Order: sequence, then C-alpha cells, then structure tokens
Amino acid sequence: MNHQPVDATTATRFLPMVSVVVPIYNGEADLPELINCLLSQTYPNDRVEYLLVDNNSSDRTLSILKTSAENCPITIRPLSETQIQSSYAARNTGIRAATSEIIVFTDADCRPQPQWLDTLIQPFVNPEVVIVAGEILALPGTTLLEQHADRQETLSQKHTLNHSFRPYGQTANLAIRRIAFEKVGLFRPYLTTGGDADICWRILGENIGRLEFAPNAIVQHRHRATLQELQSQWQRYGRSNRYLHELYGVDLMREMTPKEYGYRLARWLLKEVPRDIKKALAQQATLVDLLSTPIGLFTARARTAGQRDAKLPENAKIIARL
Repeated sequence: MNHQPVDATTATRFLPMVSVVVPIYNGEADLPELINCLLSQTYPNDRVEYLLVDNNSSDRTLSILKTSAENCPITIRPLSETQIQSSYAARNTGIRAATSEIIVFTDADCRPQPQWLDTLIQPFVNPEVVIVAGEILALPGTTLLEQHADRQETLSQKHTLNHSFRPYGQTANLAIRRIAFEKVGLFRPYLTTGGDADICWRILGENIGRLEFAPNAIVQHRHRATLQELQSQWQRYGRSNRYLHELYGVDLMREMTPKEYGYRLARWLLKEVPRDIKKALAQQATLVDLLSTPIGLFTARARTAGQRDAKLPENAKIIARL
C-alpha cells in the first residue's frame, strides 16, 4: 500500500468516467450542503454521475433529490432502496445502476472538498490499483466532545488503513473499480456495520489488486456533539468488531477490568488533573486536555458493550451480487 500524496494539479490528468454513490436516510437537512459540495467539484461534469439513493426516508429527501436532478448542471440520478433498511443495501442499488468503471462512495453528512474527486481518482491510472481511500477530516466543532474527537482524529482513515488484519477504507471516502464487485460481489445488504472492512477485505483477499491512500482527497465529517451520539458511535464500533470477528476471526478488543478502570480514574484525579490545571492557568492546556481521560474511558466502555452484546445475524452473511 502506497501512502505517498497524490497531487491532482501536477499528476498527468486521468479522467475516467466516475459514478458517485451516496446512501441517504432522512437527509433533508444535509442535502443542500452536500449538493453544493458536488457542484464545486473540479472533476469535469461530463465525466461523473451522482447516484443519490434514498433509503426509505420519512422526510422530504426523495422529493429534494428529484428537484435537484431537474435543476442542477451536474448529473444527479435519484434512486430508491425501499426493500432493505441498510446503507449497504442502498449502496448496492447505486452500484447496480452505475455506468462507470470506477465507483466512489461518500455519505450525505460528509462535505467533499473541491478537488476530492480529482485527487481520489488519480491513483487508478495504475491498473494494479483497485481501491483508493481518501482522508476524512473533521468539520469545525464547538462542543467539548467534538474538539476531543478532533484531537484524537477519530474519523481518520489512518486507523483503518493500519488494521492488524488487513487495511481498509471507510465508505465515507472510498473508491473501488467495478471489476472488483463483479469478482467478489457487492456489500452484504443486511450487515449494519463493518461493511466497509468486509468489502475491502474480500477484494484484497482475492488478490485482484491493491489499495492506495490518497491523503489529499479530503471529505469533512461532523463529529458527534452529545454523549448519547458518542455512545452510539462507539457501540457501533464494538458491534463492528464482533461482526468482523465472526466473519474473519479477527481479534476482539480486550475488555478493561473494573480494577483497570479504577486505576485509570485514580491516576487521572491524582496526577493528570493537577497537572492540566497548572497548564491551563499558564494557558498551555484546555478543558479538552483536562477531560480527555474520562471521555476516553466512556468511549471504551461503550465499545466494549457494543462488542459484548452483538451477535452477527444469519442473514448478514449474505453477499449481494450484480
């Protein structure tokens, strides 16, 4: 896997046809900004189609998509996936409708930067490359939890690209050659989390080609702003661990013991809090520094709970086909 930056302004321009697939569930509030980002892409409009897939939304998502398709200078194809309530099923609907050699994925609450597609597509000039992952950065956040997640780079692809089993890219910023789907199948439509790892691992396991990282192909994503949202996020990470363990035998995250939690909290209170208060008085630390340990313990407990309580549904083993 190559981690060298790809500069679309200096690299030889490579302009294959591209299909961008975005699954959307109740995305009414996100659509205006998302479509503005798509309108701002530097990739030639006549070389890209945007397949925006409504996944049985109860808000005005589908009607907004249809109106946008009629009035936008870019090619927007509104689609619907109403049979299975799953972002992976919605992505499969988009893949089946796509007309291009390269299929790109992002999400409705992501904000692709103007050179996103240009930079994400360039590594495919090498025919050995079948997967390209771009970087995911945080949108500016104001809450304590958003600032903590930004400090930890929670969303960054660098975590998934360094997975101990095999690297993978998150579908918030991922591109895959269509031929890979033809050979290994599509996403598991009934899987609720972990599908990005699963699709990448199936492709890489078949030795179809390699994965590249395009760090300058950037989408921004909003961090969770409340404890409830943060808990849900990390429980989902834990469920993903369990599902991938059952599918691939990857190691589960070790659970911290009550004694370890107690030790970490005691060390925080007796050592870190006094240290960070002194730093704060000298304007060398913030509240984010002060509360980093308890927030980290909170997310660890949530992930543990998600991993412990999850069991892979039998139908989640099904692999959809083109």
